[in-house]
Amino acid sequence: MNGDAIRRAVRERYGSIAATQLAERTDESETKDSSCGCGPSCCSPEVSASDVARGIGYEDSDIGGVPEGANMGLGCGNPLALASLREGETVLDLGSGGGFDCFLAAERVGASGSVIGVDMTPDMIELARRNAVQGGYGNVEFRLGEIEALPLADQAVDVIISNCVVNLSADPERVFRESYRVLRPGGRLMISDLVSELPVPAVVVENADAFVSCLPVQRDLYLDRLRQAGFQDVQVVEESQFATDHLQEDSSIGELLARSGLSRAVIDEFSRGVRSAKIAALKPS
Repeated sequence: MNGDAIRRAVRERYGSIAATQLAERTDESETKDSSCGCGPSCCSPEVSASDVARGIGYEDSDIGGVPEGANMGLGCGNPLALASLREGETVLDLGSGGGFDCFLAAERVGASGSVIGVDMTPDMIELARRNAVQGGYGNVEFRLGEIEALPLADQAVDVIISNCVVNLSADPERVFRESYRVLRPGGRLMISDLVSELPVPAVVVENADAFVSCLPVQRDLYLDRLRQAGFQDVQVVEESQFATDHLQEDSSIGELLARSGLSRAVIDEFSRGVRSAKIAALKPS
């Protein structure tokens, strides 16, 4: 897929999720606590977004402390768990969605700090802004923009966080270059994303449905991209096996795998090597 096709597929999928939430609020109906994102329970009506969040490292106090609907179950880890945010810092969230991680970060940096969420989907921005008003977050703002061309000045933030978003980019190398640009010297990057021990089969990478389901990137390639952007001390701080059953159970992806000619043994071996990773890096001071 080319870059335009990737951006269109991602915008349509996640825009529709946000639009559904906005419509439910307009109808004054109960907000659903489920989603179709990267979480291991993707599209499973029996598992809520709260269950997904607990499964990837969030505490009940995190889940209960944000506005209803901010947690959409779209992540694959908790990038804040090791971010060591401090009062007064400025934090940027790449692909902020409904604002879940932004609101948690806002509590940590306090009134003297600030949090900026960037998302390329207008409906997500509207949803996040409504959540911010509902929760009374005066130190959080949301900006419409692409993470490959961040709407921020040079050296504007102290910390960058992101949760299962960089792999959705058509140009992850540019995302990391932009991240490096907006970080202040000595700034920190802490992201959660999916990585794999083996290369992702090309037939899967070229499929839009599979791509927007948060496909992993081979671990060494992911880390090398950060180093090439200028980051130092690049490391996987923590990782755990990530359940991929929801991908294989997706009808479109299942059909793709069936047509791909890949054996069940190859598919299973690749699936066992998929990890949810917390990745840290520093901008030299």
